Amino acid sequence: MTGRPYTHLSMSIDPGERPRIGISFYASITRARARVLESGRPYLVLESDEADVTVSTTGAGPVTSQDLDIAREIFNAAARYLADCERMHAEHAQASDSAA
Repeated sequence: MTGRPYTHLSMSIDPGERPRIGISFYASITRARARVLESGRPYLVLESDEADVTVSTTGAGPVTSQDLDIAREIFNAAARYLADCERMHAEHAQASDSAA
């Protein structure tokens, strides 16, 4: 399934519940970067033409053990995403070569 690139934003506000916002990038991420601010706080940014998502430490404070846990989860998820993309790209290239 292919289609035109887009970014999907959803927001759910239910009485008695915390609001929830979802951002899905079905477009090219134009930049993914990680930096450390002058204050010493690390952050991660994913950017597209339509939206930015920034991840940083809890309450913009010092790094906690929970921050380390989520950083490891992000790292592992990104590694799996990379492996899946590489595998699918290779399969597509192989299928294209076979068809030629």
